[in-house]
Amino acid sequence: MSGAVGLDRVARENGGRIIAALAAGFRDLDLAEEAFAEACARAAAAWPSRPPQDPAAWLYATARRAALDAVRRRGVRRRLAPEPPEPTPSVEEAMTSDEALIPDERLRLIFVCCHPVVPVEARASLTLRLVCGLSVREIARAFLVAEPAMFQRLTRAKRRIAQSGEPFEIPGPEAWTERLSAVLSTLEVAYARAHGDAAGAGAHAGFAREMLDLTGVLVGLLPNEPEGLGFAALVRYAEARRPARLDETGAMVPLSEQDPALWRRSLIVEAEALLRRAADLDRPGPRQLQAAIHAVWCGRRSLEEPPRWGTVLALYDALLAWRDDPVVRLNRAVALAEVAGPSAALAQVEGLSPAGLDDFAPYHALRADLLARLDRTVEACASYDRALALDPGPAERLWLQRRRGALMMD
Repeated sequence: MSGAVGLDRVARENGGRIIAALAAGFRDLDLAEEAFAEACARAAAAWPSRPPQDPAAWLYATARRAALDAVRRRGVRRRLAPEPPEPTPSVEEAMTSDEALIPDERLRLIFVCCHPVVPVEARASLTLRLVCGLSVREIARAFLVAEPAMFQRLTRAKRRIAQSGEPFEIPGPEAWTERLSAVLSTLEVAYARAHGDAAGAGAHAGFAREMLDLTGVLVGLLPNEPEGLGFAALVRYAEARRPARLDETGAMVPLSEQDPALWRRSLIVEAEALLRRAADLDRPGPRQLQAAIHAVWCGRRSLEEPPRWGTVLALYDALLAWRDDPVVRLNRAVALAEVAGPSAALAQVEGLSPAGLDDFAPYHALRADLLARLDRTVEACASYDRALALDPGPAERLWLQRRRGALMMD
């Protein structure tokens, strides 16, 4: 492992769980983040000459010592004679001893962080920051809020945890259902980061493979929760299409132009079974509807078979009753453009509240496409430029550049 490059990779892959483990032990998220940063700084100085055998364990141990030192210094400043006791039990020990309870380390930490003491609106955001390692900017974009507002939301959540005195520990089965909604919201955003990267070249590409495993564990823990089953089905439908998502040049291929012959049928079969199990429980919900939309697409057998735009639009209409947010309305507009024409879709897109959308590349890409279809070329190019300025993945960038270039040649 070479110095900075190795440290960067180890910190990116393990930072979330180390910070979460420290936060659970010390019940202070700011302290956990500061201690992890200190450990990384010490690693940058020490590793080039003395690389550790287990870099993640080294970071955890160093960060834990840094956190203890910080707590002791606070004690001295406050003139508290006795040194603070070691945090017990260690969350690392608890995670090891409770493997049979939730048999996946990251899923255990997600359940820990989706604690009821954290305000509902911040649970998924905080967990994405701590366990999944998303930046504040990435989380703000995912929830379509301004970055300063998201920063404040996370800060308030950390303060609430620090002041609560509640034990942050791995929850037992009696608490799983209560925390499920926040857990699913966390997994949705984490998976969206991977799914939005068709080339699988970004920092969060590993979430795609990982989400297949996590959702499998989750439906094993909670086999009678239809929304968990629905989300597990959704991930499998979406991952089944991954082999068809790039063309020979590495550019993204839109869903309606993908060759169904390239889709992974085994995953589609798994998804269909999960969605049937969810339907049998007769408790519909938004994630089941989203999976149903994927099912419509994955029912297509060849490029010659026309997409079922009318069915997709009807399902999005039903989804709006559960989840009326700008992302659902943008996706609905794609189907609306095919059913009612680009003018109707553009009217819907431009009628959306702009809050948060200006930093959301799919909004600008869709608007550019609709404007282009209405021969409003200059405006379409400007929208493509805005989407390109938002740092899309390499496959998405190639596709956007190609669409913009085609406009200039007309």
